[in-house]
This record gives sequence, structure tokens and C-alpha cells, in this order.
Amino acid sequence: MKIRLLAVGTKMPAWVEEGVETYRKRLPKDFHLDIEEIPLGQRGKNADIVKARALEAQRIRDKLRGDEYIVALEVKGKPWTTEHLAQEAEAWRMTGRDIVLLVGGPDGLEPSLSAMAEKTWSLSPLTLPHPLVRIILAEQLYRAWTLLVGHPYHR
Repeated sequence: MKIRLLAVGTKMPAWVEEGVETYRKRLPKDFHLDIEEIPLGQRGKNADIVKARALEAQRIRDKLRGDEYIVALEVKGKPWTTEHLAQEAEAWRMTGRDIVLLVGGPDGLEPSLSAMAEKTWSLSPLTLPHPLVRIILAEQLYRAWTLLVGHPYHR
């Protein structure tokens, strides 16, 4: 199973790349995480946020492969414990499909993308900065994997 994170936003600081890589390199081949950055729609003083989100949504749709299990990360999604994430990951593995996780831009995902998702997941009711979301997500995927294989990391 491969996991792809399609995340709106580019040019992450080095500390984000290093943090994500710390966990990515620990994951085995059959639980691999790839991150693909999606450019932001135009933002600024007179920007049309609806158009910006629509452009971001189209860029995400262009990256979807059609056979993946889609999980949208949303503030209004369902909160999962690490144990629940491990159960979800095991269920994902059993589907035989690759997983794609969607993270929107500063104004979230366009509703049509959320509607496409088979699950919606909230990392926290807090508003998290997008760079930090990538690190938290990578760490939690690693932690879930350690639970599945009985590795002591989760203790």
C-alpha cells in the first residue's frame, strides 16, 4: 500500500522537510508516504477565494488516479485516536488500494473534494499551520504502523 499526501502549498521550510523525512524514512516500502505539493490559487488583497479554492480543487483532481481510497483532512472531519488510525490503516491495507490524503489550502478543501472522500479525518479541532500538519501526519502514520507491527515506539 502506498500513501500519497496531496497538500496545497509549496516551498516548505527546511525544518518541515527534515521533520517529515524523519518519519518517512522509517516507514517500510508497503506503507510508504509520498507528498505531492499543489500550488495555491491566487491569494491577495482582491483575490476571489471561491475561484482560488476551485483552482486548487482542479489541481488536486488532476493528480487523482481514480482507483485510490480518498481521505480528506478537514477541521470538521471525524477525530481519530492513534489506535483508530491504526485500525483504519489496517482496513486500507485490506482494500488492496493505494491511499490518497487531501489537505486543502488556507481556506480548506472545496466541498466537492470532501464529498468525493470515503472518509473525512480531523487531526485536531485546533487550526494547525499547514507545514506542521505534514509533520504530524507523517509521525502519526509511522506511529500507527508501529502499533500494527508491535514495535515499541508507541509506548
